[in-house]
Amino acid sequence: MKFEFFVALRYLRARRKQAVVSVVTLISIIGVVAGVAALIVALALNSGFQSEFQNRILGATSHVNLFRLGSGPIDDFDRLAETTRTAPQVVAVVPSLYAQALLQSDLRQQPAILKGIRLREADRSLLPPIREGDVRNFDIPKTPAPVILGKDLAEGLGVLVGEKIRAIGLSGRLSPLGRMPRIQTFEVVAIFQSGLWEYDANWALIPLAAGQKFVGFEAGQVSTLEYRISDIYAAPEVAAKIRQLAGKSFATNTWIELNRPLFAALRLEKLAMFMAIGLIVIVASLNIVSTLTLMVMEKNRDIAIISAMGGTSRTIMAVFMLQGLIIGIIGTIIGAVLGCVGAWYFNRYQVFQLEPQVYSIPYVPFRLEVWDVIAVCAVAVLISFLATLYPARAASRLHPVEAIRYE
Repeated sequence: MKFEFFVALRYLRARRKQAVVSVVTLISIIGVVAGVAALIVALALNSGFQSEFQNRILGATSHVNLFRLGSGPIDDFDRLAETTRTAPQVVAVVPSLYAQALLQSDLRQQPAILKGIRLREADRSLLPPIREGDVRNFDIPKTPAPVILGKDLAEGLGVLVGEKIRAIGLSGRLSPLGRMPRIQTFEVVAIFQSGLWEYDANWALIPLAAGQKFVGFEAGQVSTLEYRISDIYAAPEVAAKIRQLAGKSFATNTWIELNRPLFAALRLEKLAMFMAIGLIVIVASLNIVSTLTLMVMEKNRDIAIISAMGGTSRTIMAVFMLQGLIIGIIGTIIGAVLGCVGAWYFNRYQVFQLEPQVYSIPYVPFRLEVWDVIAVCAVAVLISFLATLYPARAASRLHPVEAIRYE
């Protein structure tokens, strides 16, 4: 064991007459523990929200959308789907259309968004998680047409799997008696739960053919082609390639563009939390400065003896720097363990519940990111090291004669 490290460890073991120094040292360690643990939990909270929103949004929506410029539908969508399917990283292409409707059950009524989709066997993974029912015969034409409701929408209508509902189109068809609403009956075959209240309370999925009939589209017309890709973060590049293949009369948007405000706010919040809670670590570092200052005042005689025996100023400086670093490292390790265990526990047992109508998810999620933990630990140790510089430098400049003059 090196001499400097040995002395630093001995100084941290407080004797009875150094009780004040011992208490200040303990407070310094507790301060670092609190700062590191709080920062890890806060970053895990932010990462949890970002990951949860991303997974749930992508579980219910597409990665890239292709639509015609203007208000017209896409004609001959099968040909266009085959052409654009050759774009890199495209996994699946799903034609779809959207319509607003008023859904009625025997008990209640509620506005909703009807989404017409064509599900092939290879595209079943594009559905949100199914909670009840069976979607194996979803694409088979029958009367009444099947519908898959969101969990909260089904509860709002008071219907179960197997019951029937009516959809009233908000844009009706012309007749000799004026504009008449479009009315169509559907049978509830399944209920999905994406985990996002916005989708679970407002979306109803119907077969593409039934959706075309409901909105008055022809057989080859849809409003959107939706794409799933292998690398979700390559969506802008894939979208540009799809636009190139589709032609100038088409436009695209991606999940990144549609949710940019949400994820930008989460990133800003993460940075703000890191800076705000990082102040706790800085305050703890001031306690390290106080501890080392008291230790230098207490060890004047020892410093003089070490200097008289041939110890250099670098040796004395290293002793007190190592002492501060040991305090910072001990506090960082304990804080990191407590922060990781706390974040795991809060997420595992869903300790903090939320109102889904307000926050879209039912509980506060936590997700530990390895690089976040490493960054927090590195910053804590760096701040602890910087806090040792002034007291250690002051100790190294102490003249041995002045230190023992009044001994």
